[in-house]
Amino acid sequence: MPPIRDAMSAFELFQPASVGDALGILDRHGADAWVMAGGMDTFDWLKDRIKKPKVVVDLGMVDELRGIKDAAGGLEIGATTTLTTVANNPLVKERFPLLAEAALIVASPQIRNQGTVGGNISQDARCWYYRAGWPCYRAGGNICYADTPTAVNREHAIFNADRCVAVNPSDTAPALVALDAEFVIKRGSAERVVPAREFFIGPGIDITRLTVLQPGDLLTAIRIPATWAGKAHYFEKVRDRMVWDFALVNIAASLNMSGATISDARMVVNGVAAEPYRLDAVEAAIKGRPRDKATAEMAADLAVQGAVPLRHNAYKIPLVKALVKRAIRGEAEWATS
Repeated sequence: MPPIRDAMSAFELFQPASVGDALGILDRHGADAWVMAGGMDTFDWLKDRIKKPKVVVDLGMVDELRGIKDAAGGLEIGATTTLTTVANNPLVKERFPLLAEAALIVASPQIRNQGTVGGNISQDARCWYYRAGWPCYRAGGNICYADTPTAVNREHAIFNADRCVAVNPSDTAPALVALDAEFVIKRGSAERVVPAREFFIGPGIDITRLTVLQPGDLLTAIRIPATWAGKAHYFEKVRDRMVWDFALVNIAASLNMSGATISDARMVVNGVAAEPYRLDAVEAAIKGRPRDKATAEMAADLAVQGAVPLRHNAYKIPLVKALVKRAIRGEAEWATS
């Protein structure tokens, strides 16, 4: 039966004015509560009546969750800071243009004005079978409808699929992994800081969610250390339409250069697995090598080792290779070759 659209189920709305108040509400209501920031992902779920929380906690009035500030040469970004603010902030653009570019390309201007960086990294999978309410593995069933002989799976995973082949849909997530960011999560009176790479999880860890966030958790801030500030970078997103669309594949790269030699690197692709997929073998192989065509060709071959395409998404393999080549050679150099 198709979902009933545009008529949300009833829920109790809370609009706390502080982090403490929000945490108290989440503690009282547990799994019955749904946290909402910009609402871009929330209203899709509620209007389709797939998710029916008893309580919605709107963070729009919690001022302490917004803003960008210096943190020992790095930055701390409040989780409900809008994507437009992140993309336009002078400190972000100066120190971490990789993140600014990723935020600037999310969806459309209207969505960036409302959507938050915390929401962008915490959004759920966009697989249409899952979103339409089919009883798949991710929804608690015992089948992946996207991985069947007649499935439509052009946008799905080529790496690390374990029963579920949905992919992480975020543009800012790979940039934050490439910048060694950390996420601050509060729960009651406790606080934990989770490295970006560990924040995102695949179906082998928990097939029902894309992040470590559990009922009662509140993502409050993103901390980016100074490690990759001002380093060479590359971001590119390939999509069907130039506005609004999710990535077919995107890439975020940070490169620490010593003259013409790559001394260290972070390379992350998304849209290919349930979590931002860090290219560890590529990072190790390009250290100590020049940023040239030979390095790019070698890295491209390494990047797709282990890829297992589905019926309709084999195009992602050459696409990943092309993006890795561009990231290593650099956009300007690539454009003139």
